[in-house]
Amino acid sequence: MPYPQAPWILQGYAIQTLHLVNIDQVRPLIPLELEIISVWPGKTLGSVYLSHYGSGSVLEYSELIVVPALINYQRKIGAWISHIYVDNADSVAGGREIWGLPKELAKFTWEQGKYVTVHQGNQRLCSLNYNQQSLAWRQWLSASAFSAKGADLLIFPAEFESVLGLIGSRLEIPAESPFSGIGLGQPWLSVRCEQMSLRVDAPKVVGKTYALTKNTKYV
Repeated sequence: MPYPQAPWILQGYAIQTLHLVNIDQVRPLIPLELEIISVWPGKTLGSVYLSHYGSGSVLEYSELIVVPALINYQRKIGAWISHIYVDNADSVAGGREIWGLPKELAKFTWEQGKYVTVHQGNQRLCSLNYNQQSLAWRQWLSASAFSAKGADLLIFPAEFESVLGLIGSRLEIPAESPFSGIGLGQPWLSVRCEQMSLRVDAPKVVGKTYALTKNTKYV
């Protein structure tokens, strides 16, 4: 098997942006069984996560994760991942076969402390310009995410420890990008993660999903 079994231990750095997005706009991307959490009238929390996992990781690769909504299912809260891209074929296989994630291959160009751009073939998916963090602190956090594999609805936990810092950033998503319709806009908060250690555990089945919408590609 070309990829390691869960849990995956990943070490490196990341940038995460948070956005308020329209619930009605992202509803077609979310299985109907899942309740979209409203954090403001008509709005949910979206996110873009860009990372690079290097030495000490079970696999070395860069990653782009797009989260269109924060969701609730049977009192379990987590993120729904609608789009995810990496630059390692083993990560694609493991992500799809272990976690049911719709991973695709893409190319990442990093200039540390300045920007990152992600391309798929000749198509630019997104680019993020950012500045160096000033104030930083070490933090441990845990979170969960949902995914679907066949008819199974899955949830999996992730834990990470990192030096966090608030930064300024500017996100650009071309109109032809597959996730431009989410309407992410400019982030209201951006965080840079340095000296990051991330653990992603195996998923558990929490239910069935029968009514995925036509825009959901990974069932």
